[in-house]
This record gives sequence, structure tokens and C-alpha cells, in this order.
Amino acid sequence: MSARIIFTEEFCQPENLYPFTLTRQIQDIRVGILTIREKWEQLLKMASFDRWEDDYKDLHKSIHIDKNLEDGVFFMIHGNILPTPRLIKTLKHLKNGEFISVNGNAGVIFRFTKNEIKEPNKIKITKAITIRDDVKSIQFPWDIFQLNDYAIRQDFELITRKRKSQKISKTNKVIGPGKIFLEKGAVMEHCILNASEGPIYIGKNALVMEGSCLRGPFSVGEGAIVKMGTKIYGATTIGPYCMVGGEIKNSVFFAFSNKAHDGYVGDSVIGEWCNLGAGTTNSNIKNNASEVKVWTPKGEMNAGPKCGMFMGDYSKTAVNTSVNTGSVIGVSCNIFGAGLPPKYIPCFSWGSDGLQRYELEKALIDIEDWKRLKGRTVSKNEKIILKYIFENF
Repeated sequence: MSARIIFTEEFCQPENLYPFTLTRQIQDIRVGILTIREKWEQLLKMASFDRWEDDYKDLHKSIHIDKNLEDGVFFMIHGNILPTPRLIKTLKHLKNGEFISVNGNAGVIFRFTKNEIKEPNKIKITKAITIRDDVKSIQFPWDIFQLNDYAIRQDFELITRKRKSQKISKTNKVIGPGKIFLEKGAVMEHCILNASEGPIYIGKNALVMEGSCLRGPFSVGEGAIVKMGTKIYGATTIGPYCMVGGEIKNSVFFAFSNKAHDGYVGDSVIGEWCNLGAGTTNSNIKNNASEVKVWTPKGEMNAGPKCGMFMGDYSKTAVNTSVNTGSVIGVSCNIFGAGLPPKYIPCFSWGSDGLQRYELEKALIDIEDWKRLKGRTVSKNEKIILKYIFENF
């Protein structure tokens, strides 16, 4: 029986990645071209599951670590760790009961079978394999865009290794063609692509409309659309089935989200199924160039000199919305109104002046309508998660 991956959020403090971990496990966060889960699955050629964490996100991929576990070898991996060649090489030489410790810290990868399970969630450990490595991990929301340059480069090498790009049309102006890869079905004419400072990846069936200027490192996912005259600076990821326009810099759009019109988004992370109204713009640097403070569940923290906004899944802004530096927007918010919205907007907020509560049933109807535009529907699991967030956050 083939080996499998079990991701765990234990010791990863997923609450620090609010609002993105309200609706997903850490391993399903996109950074670079792929999600963390997809990186490990592709590198190891293994299917993956999630450790049963005894919370509302324990759904179809969650399994219990106990004596009822199936036969075979399992690798339990911390969900916030980005893979490195050294980690992969060391993992492949692990024996049952051994784990990898990086730079003398706690273990991040464990190999075991059900024979090593002494009681539920208790694994007998026989040996620590300590390595020295520069391992990257996602601990706070700003890590997603700050590590995106690194992650795009790593994913580009993984995805394109020993593969040939589709031909780039001669109508495009290209700098550094050796670092540009087009998947099958991608359409791009009369654009400017500059890969001199990082690779450019255009996903399957993506459409990059004429007049767009793309500067690597940059990734656009399967089925995504980059509208006419869009200006995108590295390091930016446009996830699968997103639609973007205007100006974007060093930002990550997870999937299925829209920023279809003019406006600026920089040093930001946009979740899934979000919609930014025409003219929506965020500030990414304070007027005095001091450290940007960001709301977290544990209090304000410094995110660095540049930080835009963090928008949870299913949230929307009205036309000409101005978003302040270091803003945190929860899940399923509908933001509109005069002036700057608050820097922290709780989940299921309605408006911006004297925030009101978005009714759950109304929110679900609106989400269903948005998903229908892209040929999707709200799943039973999504409704379970959204109901829990509505009642508890």
C-alpha cells in the first residue's frame, strides 16, 4: 500500500492566520502558484489527508490517528511548512517512528504506521533526525505575500521541470522567454512580459487580454482572466478562476475572486469568492513610512513597512472603496459607505459606518448567486463552516 500524508495544524497556531484559517486548514492556503497541500502532494507523489483536530473544520478529508488507522506508512507534516529539497530528501530516508527536527527545534515531519500508535493521537517516537535548513513557514497573514516571491520560484521549478511551454505568440513583447511558461489552452496576445527578475507562469486555459503588462515573479492560475491593460508587478499570484484588472503588486488572490476593474491592490491577500468593486484601492504604506500594525486575535502586531489588506472568503467591497493600511476583513462581509472603513471588520459585517450584522440566510443566498456566475454552487460543508463562523466569531 502506498504511503500517504496526514497534515496537522497542532503546534501551528492557525488562529494567528485569521481570517484565512476560519474557512480552511493552513495547508490549503495558497502561496506561490500552488497551495501548501498541492506542493507536498506533487513533490512526494502522495495523496493527503488532514488529522482530526476535533473542530468544525473536520470534514471529508479528516482522519483519526488511532488503532483503527489503515495499514501502510503515513507522514504527518505540519500544515504551515513549505517543502524544501533538503526536507524532501530527508523524509524519504525516515524509518517508522523517526521524525525530522529542523535546526534543533520541535519535529515537523513524523513517519509512522498504526504499530507506532500507542493511544489516540500518541505516536511512539524512536529517533530524531536533526537537519540544518532554511525552512519557510506561514505563521501570520503577511507571511503569505512576503514569502510569495520565494514560493513562486520554487513552484515554477517544480511544475515546469522537464516540460515544454506552449509557444508564446509573436504579438507579445517578451523579456526573458526562458523563464516564461504557458500551459495548454492559455491565450495571450499583444502583452508585455518581463521575466528578467522572476519567472512568469500562465495556467491552463487562462486568458491574458491585450495591453496587459506582467512583471515576474508572477503566476496566473487555471481559467483565470487578466483584463485589458492590467499592470501586475511581482511577486503576485492570481489564483484559479480569478478575474483581475487595474494595478496589482506583491499580492495573492486565492481562487474564484474578482478585482475586475481599475484600482490598486498591493501587499495584500484576498481569499476565495471575494469581489472588489470598481475603483477599490488599498493603502500599503503609512504616510510616515513607519511599521504597519495589523489586528490579530492576540492583539496588534507589526507586519513590516508595507502591508495592505487581508480579506476573508466571500467578502465584497462597493465601488470606490478605500481600504486603510493593514486592514483585516473577516469572512462574508459586505463593505460600503462613505469614508475609510475600520481597520478591523468582523465576520458577517454589513456596511462600514456603524457596522451592522449580515444575516446568515441572506449571506448564503448572496454567496450562492456569486458562485452561480462561475458555474459553482455552495456545498454542504461550506454551509456547515459558515454557520459555525456566524455563530462563534
